[in-house]
Amino acid sequence: MLENALVMVAIIMVINIVYVSLSTLRVILTLKGRRYIAATIGTIEIVIYTLGLGLVLDNLGEIQNLIAYGLGYGIGVISGSLIEEKLALGYTTVNVISSNPDITFTKQLREKGYGVTSWYAYGMDGDRLAMQILSPRKYELHLYETIKSIDPKAFIIAYEPKQIHGGFWVKQVKKGKIIRSVEKEKEQSREVAEEENIPSREK
Repeated sequence: MLENALVMVAIIMVINIVYVSLSTLRVILTLKGRRYIAATIGTIEIVIYTLGLGLVLDNLGEIQNLIAYGLGYGIGVISGSLIEEKLALGYTTVNVISSNPDITFTKQLREKGYGVTSWYAYGMDGDRLAMQILSPRKYELHLYETIKSIDPKAFIIAYEPKQIHGGFWVKQVKKGKIIRSVEKEKEQSREVAEEENIPSREK
């Protein structure tokens, strides 16, 4: 009897985790304009939801089933968000203001494959270099690290554009220049780490 109750609790929790994870992904994909993928996920989602709700309603007198349903919902919200972060769909627009307009900021960023539009601006303490940079979301953190390595004092604001139209840069992303740049830096970091470990091993 106890074994059957535990199995029912596990099934309800797993069903709700899967349902809420899919629901979170569907909402995010809808906001990003991926309506056909979102519709497909929504179809699967509602089937799973109906199955899970049916199990709870058929065993409404069992408090552990209601608790499992609630816990599954909460875990599903977290897992759906984590999945979306791993997928990192879409692009990020980053506005940067450098306190030193003489830094070859745009050249260094373009060499790494990022799309950059720059112009001179004026701040309270003098001239500034303002830039608008477009990056795939999965390389957003790498872009921040690159900006800080060029100018640690740079002012950074990031937001996610709802729609992108025109321009040459999005097509260039498919050629993988940013990917090659990121992989090259990772390889260099590994080589540096290995070189630092060699003397310590010799000791």
